[in-house]
Amino acid sequence: MNISVVIPLLNEEESLPELHEWIVKVMQAHQFTYEIIFIDDGSTDNSWQIIEGLSKENTSVKGLRFQQNFGKSQALHAGFKIAQGDVVITMDADLQDSPDEIPELYQLITEKKLDLVSGWKKKRFDSKIRKNFPSKLFNAAARKTSGLHLHDFNCGLKAYKNEVVKNIDVFGEMHRYIPVLAKNAGFTKIEEKVVQHQARKYGTTKFGMDRFINGFLDLITIWFLSKFGKRPMHLFGLLGSLMFFIGFCFAFYLGIDKLFINPSGRLITNRPQFYISLVAMILGTQLFLAGFLGELILRGKSTDDRYRISKKTNL
Repeated sequence: MNISVVIPLLNEEESLPELHEWIVKVMQAHQFTYEIIFIDDGSTDNSWQIIEGLSKENTSVKGLRFQQNFGKSQALHAGFKIAQGDVVITMDADLQDSPDEIPELYQLITEKKLDLVSGWKKKRFDSKIRKNFPSKLFNAAARKTSGLHLHDFNCGLKAYKNEVVKNIDVFGEMHRYIPVLAKNAGFTKIEEKVVQHQARKYGTTKFGMDRFINGFLDLITIWFLSKFGKRPMHLFGLLGSLMFFIGFCFAFYLGIDKLFINPSGRLITNRPQFYISLVAMILGTQLFLAGFLGELILRGKSTDDRYRISKKTNL
């Protein structure tokens, strides 16, 4: 199979028939073998009924329905698990991503032997204050932290070699950082392509300003995980040892001073160095224990699913 199109969605009943028709038209025009995987992330409208209807008309349409809203990352994770195409394309269901981009994305993966191609919505139709400006700040921070020179980390339109999606774990709200996850997994052939951004035709956006706050927090998380995710003791153990050593040096100085230099001076407990020493050694011990517990948790972490599927179609 040439292409798997993975589409996470939430309450997009109006756009689904048009999106399906558009994708099928592109696939037939280029004679691709394909599958369209819709992941309904707990929609409360008629999205699932429409997906079931499309799957009866077109056996290339497959669907998963979550029991409730678990988030876009979990939806992508579920879609990646079942995708069979040599190239996996992700796009949003709101018609703001153009299926006409699929052939060129496919060629970039297959002919240039790239691991991942990320879309760049150079010209956007979103609010400049509410979305465009915060997005630029977010992307600048992501570039600086990750070392990947992409202009639009959060673009839903991306293409992957199948091997990539089978070897990355998209969790929490890490869908924004899939290129970083891929890079950390050893897939370094990552480029971007300018893609067309469509104005929203139906419904309203599902994302508010809070996504940028969460995005920056996730950025810190993924930086930590990429650096120390497999060896938390290297960070916490180092900081803990350093703090404990500073505290010990103060305590040693106070002991020498009291015993040999100035025995008749102030009580040790009346000197600020005593409290600096005490706090530093306590913090050092706690940081060291945090690293040790992190190592234990890492070795015994659960692999339970982070979502529940209530229905399937054509699977």
